[in-house]
Amino acid sequence: MIPEAVDTIVVHLIENNYLNEERFAKAFARGKFRIKKWGKNRIIRELKFRQVSKYSIDSALKEIDSDDYSETLHELTQKRIAQVKEKNIYKKKKKVADYLLYRGWESNLVYEKVNELIK
Repeated sequence: MIPEAVDTIVVHLIENNYLNEERFAKAFARGKFRIKKWGKNRIIRELKFRQVSKYSIDSALKEIDSDDYSETLHELTQKRIAQVKEKNIYKKKKKVADYLLYRGWESNLVYEKVNELIK
């Protein structure tokens, strides 16, 4: 397409709220949390990779309910504990914590939950 047409189309999309960074960030955060069970660190990292502004990232993270967040962490931890077939308690804790950290959960929450559930 010619550059003038591209500019006109992009302006039209922005004016009619079809291209909206904040709306994208909110939908991305909700979807990755609910479907893939990602933690906030992973969501932030992926949004930064997509060059989303800090303001949009902050507003997107507000979409995640704190009760749902802690409940999801609890369920995910229990599920992973059941999957890990390690006899040594310290190795089991490490494997579960590494899994949760990879998924973007905050380290203080992860270690607190792992120590609570594995004794």
